[in-house]
Amino acid sequence: MRLLVTGGSGVLGRALLPAAEAAGHEVIAPGRADLDLFDPAAVARAVTGIDAILHLATRIAGLDHTADPRAWLENDRLRAEASRSLVDAAVRAGTRVYVQPTVALVYPDGPADETTPLGEVPESLRSALSAEWQTERFAHAGRRGVVLRLGLLDGPGTGHDAPVTTWGATLHVADAATALLAALTLPSSVYNVCRDGERVSNRRLRSVSGWSPEH
Repeated sequence: MRLLVTGGSGVLGRALLPAAEAAGHEVIAPGRADLDLFDPAAVARAVTGIDAILHLATRIAGLDHTADPRAWLENDRLRAEASRSLVDAAVRAGTRVYVQPTVALVYPDGPADETTPLGEVPESLRSALSAEWQTERFAHAGRRGVVLRLGLLDGPGTGHDAPVTTWGATLHVADAATALLAALTLPSSVYNVCRDGERVSNRRLRSVSGWSPEH
């Protein structure tokens, strides 16, 4: 498949790109200087001839800035505004698959799966739901829109050498990359992606795709 990957230089992108190329995909991963995700005309040109889009671009604030709404402004735009432009362009261009990673942290405390009501989501995470809504809109246009709610990442480049178990949903970045590749063939839906045995269940993804965490 011919893949457009946004955020290819980020933590997820650096894990995904070599795995995607090794799997035989043609990967196009423009940097910020190459593609302005807030320019609808530029986005429309970028998605021409693309089979699948993986929208990985984020601007995550450090854990010491999570309470500052200003630290999340660009991330909010990437998840809401840029996602909308990508979906608009992808529908027009005939793109078949749109994959949007978000976060498993949207769930309330306690055991959770994809059917768990979200309730009141913190302000810093609301744009993740905006991105999910855009993915759902893509699916409603008759294409395959896949949301992956990822556990808190650990591993190379994440700032965490080991799982931060207090979050209740964790994921090695290499396993996130294999889940993103698996998403290219999944039916439209929301899927949790995290380690086995955590409070957030990964059962739906495992049953549909055969994916399993290796780290």
